[in-house]
Amino acid sequence: MSNWAPQLLLLLAFLSYTAAKQWPVLGRSTRFYDFKVQTRKITKLCETKNVVTINGMFPGPVVYAQEGDRVIVKVTNKTPHNATIHWHGVRQKLSCWFDGPAYITQCPIQTGHTFVYNFTLVNQKGTLLWHAHFSWLRATVYGAIIVYPRNGVHYPFKAPHAEHIIILGEYWLKNAIELEQATLTGGGATFPADAYTINGRPGPNYNCSTNDVYKIQVVAGKTYLLRIINAALNTEHFFTIANHKLTIVEADAEYTKPFSVDRLMVAPGQTMNVLVKADQPIGKYSMAMGPYMSARNVSFRKTPAIGFFQYKGTTPNGFAFSAQLPSFNDNFAVMKVMNGLRSLNTNKVPLEIDRNLFFTIGLNVEKCRSLNPMKSCQGPHGGVLAASINNISFISPNISLLQNYYYNTINGHFTEDFPAAPSKSYDFVNGAPNNSPNDTQSVTGTRTMVLEYGTRVQLILQDTGTVTTENHPIHLHGYNFYVVSYGTGNYNPNKAKLNLVDPPYMNTIGVPVGGWAAIRFVADNPGVWFMHCHLEIHMSWGLSMAFIVKNGKGASETLPPPPTDFPRC
Repeated sequence: MSNWAPQLLLLLAFLSYTAAKQWPVLGRSTRFYDFKVQTRKITKLCETKNVVTINGMFPGPVVYAQEGDRVIVKVTNKTPHNATIHWHGVRQKLSCWFDGPAYITQCPIQTGHTFVYNFTLVNQKGTLLWHAHFSWLRATVYGAIIVYPRNGVHYPFKAPHAEHIIILGEYWLKNAIELEQATLTGGGATFPADAYTINGRPGPNYNCSTNDVYKIQVVAGKTYLLRIINAALNTEHFFTIANHKLTIVEADAEYTKPFSVDRLMVAPGQTMNVLVKADQPIGKYSMAMGPYMSARNVSFRKTPAIGFFQYKGTTPNGFAFSAQLPSFNDNFAVMKVMNGLRSLNTNKVPLEIDRNLFFTIGLNVEKCRSLNPMKSCQGPHGGVLAASINNISFISPNISLLQNYYYNTINGHFTEDFPAAPSKSYDFVNGAPNNSPNDTQSVTGTRTMVLEYGTRVQLILQDTGTVTTENHPIHLHGYNFYVVSYGTGNYNPNKAKLNLVDPPYMNTIGVPVGGWAAIRFVADNPGVWFMHCHLEIHMSWGLSMAFIVKNGKGASETLPPPPTDFPRC
């Protein structure tokens, strides 16, 4: 009985709150988790350092649930840093308060304080992730969310022999928060990762890492489901297994029509489930993770992380078949994966549009205004690097946008005038201004866009060539969206071919380098929802904005008030 006492106390704490308000339909059960944000010493790459973790685990604990379950996570911050947890890809139906981005939906959890996240997995199943959403803490604070189908509901493919979670990450010897501060203070590019990792392990290509390698043992003839998550901070990644095909069956926790490839490109924030059949001669086969870098003149780590897909009966120290990764800028390999993604079940694609939006995304160079330019203006031509949407660099507030919106206490903290299109139209890819920093500056502000409940939105995301074109993984909180089209060059509505039959349904889309993506969604979840590039450095530079979705009619379309333990700024 004593093992259940903490869960019963947590449940009782919510009774006064949940009894008074109508929440989404409960699942079959409630899952309780206790997260302690704490530091621990970890030794990698020949050095020992303190890192921030959840419960001392790196990667962090897996959150397991079933479709329709309620998930309650008590988060206690035992570090000297502020912290929040974002449940990436969870649509948070009527639970925007628990989404997690610092200063957007909540104030951070301060040192010594606790906040209880409470949400229901409404019509969701598959592989998602959770991660810190304050500063760059998610460099080490991340983990998987695995949502199984309801009892009696089967996968739309033959059940695998076993399942394995594979989390791609990056590792720095520097402190993550100090890394962000040093980058922003210097005004230039950030520092490359010291290693890439597979489930926190770099593998034999790195110093002191011969035994720090992730292995999967497989049985010949059996099929395995790999749940692949990219939790990396600043780099997109390829993934492959030597001599084995990867059959994609799910992307961003939505089933896809099966599609086989030799290698994947998974952007930070994206998840992909693949089936792998152990159909090769008994042996040891490398699993490789390496960078996809589409930007020009950027320093990055080129050494791949290695794990092993190892057949039962293999000599432990025997020869390993080498995995062949694409070249770091192989755009064709990226497009091949995207071209093959098709939703398995699609019947809700918005066919009529109420609001057409056009957002440019890209980098900027601001003029140096520092008294110490050698120290603070290390961007191109003595400028300061920034990033923007519609040439507006987002300034993070020091309050909770959601709380201030909910109580109508805006008081100049933010505005509701984010533009539906950029102020100037030009050849965004090939004719972008590049006389930095003279014509590459952005404007700044904490600007949001208001959407009426039920608005059917089409949003064009257009990459720009200011500073450099680049593949940008854009993530929208609180929603999935249909990727109805994408292409290279400038978006042309007269030439774009829309897939309104079976487009992939995603929460993070890699907008093609020097290209565009068209997405559609219905604004049917009230709250304040962050949209940003999931390369952390770009978000720090300002490549983000927020949608405010207004309440609809009745309790089922109205955001309830905040919980009583809501953190204060």
